[in-house]
Amino acid sequence: MHKRALGAAAVTGVAALALSACGGSSPTTPSNTGGSGTSSAAATTTGTPETPSGTAAPVRDANVDLVIWTDADRSKAVQKYADQFAAENGITVKVQIATDTRTQFKDATKVGKGPDVIVGAHDWLGELVQNSTVAPVNLSADVAAKFLPTAIAATKFNGQSYGVPYAVENIGLMYNKDLVPNPPKTMDELVSMGEKLVKDGKAKQVMSQFVSKVGNAYFAYPYLAAFSDGGIFATKANGDYDPNKLLVNSSGSVKGGEVLAALGKQKVLSTNVDDTNQDALFDTKAAPFMISGPWSVAKAKAAGINYGIAPLPSLSGGGAMKPFLGVQMFYVSSKAKNAALAQEFVTNYIPRKDVQLALFEVGKRPPALKEAYDEVSATDPDVKAWYEAGVDGKPMPNIPAMNSVWGPFGQATADIISGKAGAEERLDAAAKEIAANIAKG
Repeated sequence: MHKRALGAAAVTGVAALALSACGGSSPTTPSNTGGSGTSSAAATTTGTPETPSGTAAPVRDANVDLVIWTDADRSKAVQKYADQFAAENGITVKVQIATDTRTQFKDATKVGKGPDVIVGAHDWLGELVQNSTVAPVNLSADVAAKFLPTAIAATKFNGQSYGVPYAVENIGLMYNKDLVPNPPKTMDELVSMGEKLVKDGKAKQVMSQFVSKVGNAYFAYPYLAAFSDGGIFATKANGDYDPNKLLVNSSGSVKGGEVLAALGKQKVLSTNVDDTNQDALFDTKAAPFMISGPWSVAKAKAAGINYGIAPLPSLSGGGAMKPFLGVQMFYVSSKAKNAALAQEFVTNYIPRKDVQLALFEVGKRPPALKEAYDEVSATDPDVKAWYEAGVDGKPMPNIPAMNSVWGPFGQATADIISGKAGAEERLDAAAKEIAANIAKG
C-alpha cells in the first residue's frame, strides 16, 4: 500500500496500481470444503485461486455462478470463504487473482466479461461509480453500525454505500527503541534526536521516508494537513470532498510545503529514498525513524529491530501531521451475472468476525469490524498503535478528480524537497495543472 502516486506520468494507471492492496506472495491452496448446498447443483470451486499468465486479466468462465477477483496476498483467505459459500448455496464459485484489479475490472466489465465481486481500495469508488461498473450494496443499518465509523464512511459516495470494508490503514512514525526509548512529539524533537544520533555515529541519517524523484503525494499530504486549511480538496457541508475547491496551494498547504523544503535542506527528507530502500534504511539501523505503515512491520521484525509505533509528530506553527486513511473493501459489480449471490456474499460473509480476522492475518492491517478490531488490538499492540496513529486522519478522497492530483502534486513536493523550486510557486503551478486536468475530465 505504500506505492501511492509514484509520478506524473500515467496518472490513472499509477493510481490504480499504487492504491491497490499490495500483492506479491504466492497463493497457497486452501482445502475445498465441498459438500452440498440448498439447490440440486453440486457445489464446486477451483479450490485454488486462479492466477492469470503474466499481467493478463483473468478470463471469466461463463459456466461459473460467482467470480471473485482479488490480489495474490488475499487470495487464500478469500478462497476459503468462497468454498464455504459455494457449499452452503450449492453453486460454483471461482476466485481469480488480478494483477491490476481496477483497470482490468473496468475493461472486462465493459464487454460483459468481468467478475461479480472485486476486492480493492475505497478510493477507487468515485471512478467506478462514474463508469457505472459497481452497484450499491444492501448493507442494513444495524450491520453497518458494527464497523468502525471511518471505515463505513469511506465506502460511501454521494451518500450511498458501495461496499463492505474489511481493513483500515494509515501511516505513522516507526522508531527504533534501542536508539530512541521514547518517540518525539514534534518534528523539531525528531530532527534534534536524529541529528545527535548521526553525530554520535549511531545512525547515518535522521529519518527514512518515501519521497522519490517523482514524489509521493500520499506521504507528503500529512505535512500540508498539519496546518489550517492545508490539504488537497475542501469538503462540502455533507463531508464529501469538493473537486471544485482545491487546497493544494492554500496558505496552510504552502506552510506545509515550506516544512518539506526545510527538511529537504536539512537532509532529513531526500528524493533518493523510495520504495526500494525506505525499509532497508530503518531495518539496518541507518535511520532511527521511519514514516511508513503496517506493511513495513514484517521486514522490521525479520531484521530484529526493536521498533515502536507512534502518531506522526506535530509541526512548528501548525498541529499534528494528519495521515490519509485507507480502507480496503469488497465491491459488487453492476454487471454481476447473479447480483443476488454477489450481494449475499459481500453483505453476509464479509461482516463476519472470522472472515475479518482471516483477512487481518494478511498484512496485519487493523480490521474494519469493531468486534474483530477489539479482539486483535487486545493482544497485538501494533494494531492499536496503528489505529491510534490514524485517529485524526481523513479518508483518502474517493472522488474521480483525485486521479488528477497524484502525479502533479507528488512531483511538486519532490521538487520542493530537492530545492528545485520554492514551496509557494511550485504548489501554485501544481494547482493550475491539477485544475486543468480535472477540467479535461
